[in-house]
Amino acid sequence: MHPSKPLNLFFILTVMIRLCFADLPSFREAPAFRNGRECPQTTWSSLDKEIHNPSIIHIAMTLDTAYLRGSVAGVFSVLHHATCPENIVFHFVTTHRHGAKLTRAITSTFPYLNFDLYYFNTNLVKGKISSSIRRALDQPLNYARMYLADLLPAGVRRIIYFDSDLIVVDDVINLWSINLRSHVLGAPEYCHANFTNYFTSKFWSNPAFAASFKGRPRNPCYFNTGVMVIDLWKWREGKYTEKLENWMRIQKRYRIYELGSLPPFLLVFAGDVEGMEHRWNQHGLGGDNLEGLCRALHPGPVSLLHWSGKGKPWLRIDSKRPCPLDSLWAPYDLFRHPSLFSNS
Repeated sequence: MHPSKPLNLFFILTVMIRLCFADLPSFREAPAFRNGRECPQTTWSSLDKEIHNPSIIHIAMTLDTAYLRGSVAGVFSVLHHATCPENIVFHFVTTHRHGAKLTRAITSTFPYLNFDLYYFNTNLVKGKISSSIRRALDQPLNYARMYLADLLPAGVRRIIYFDSDLIVVDDVINLWSINLRSHVLGAPEYCHANFTNYFTSKFWSNPAFAASFKGRPRNPCYFNTGVMVIDLWKWREGKYTEKLENWMRIQKRYRIYELGSLPPFLLVFAGDVEGMEHRWNQHGLGGDNLEGLCRALHPGPVSLLHWSGKGKPWLRIDSKRPCPLDSLWAPYDLFRHPSLFSNS
């Protein structure tokens, strides 16, 4: 009988190091998406960023290591369903900590993508953020959507903001083309939701706070800030970033809400939003903020699926406990599952 062969210690240590210090996820390269014949021929370059180009669709998203897989799926879904994908420019907002690595990940996955990267100064919000019911809602980058007008060049008149846990299953030009009329912001509204639940009793018992919604064009309704169309020129003129920051300061002192960056948007915009079809934000597919249980679609047509809430489809799929609707997200997942014992 031959003695058993000793384990390769170097190999074991290599595997352990890979597990403990894993870099960003690896993704398959997306195909090149080309414009249809009806698309206007246009480009977006560093030479014309101060000039408004109406043929370009601008989309903003944040990039971080925890949600990168979701962001990649979201970008892929937008390009896959777009008639004029070459006329779409993505504006990614991230922090200095992982900016270089995230840029390489996007470039290697989407070699033909038109995009710009912006670094968000987290010091702008660190002193203003109050703890909420879920830790992920307290991350500084979650508040970057408040500063898009300051981060993006003057030539970007309008922006679509997308969260990193959604996929688009329709041509994004249909969302881009919404008429905002006199409004700064457009989003699907949900007026059946109990609006009072988004604020604490301290808010409603204070006459000055409760009066904040008086004088608005319509009664205030809940809207989800994961899908918004924003007129950045009107935002800058109205100094809406300052208005949002003011409510964050009030929150630090009085504790008037529990839900991260959403309530300031409701306080500033609710009742003065250009309503959009609900098909553009089938939200809540990640369940609530505590358990993240499976949910069904809202009745009606679907153009965008949004896994807002605690449960994220990539985490549930990897844990072998997916919800039924996670199968709709999976085809856009470009994640390359590594082999634990691969030498490459």
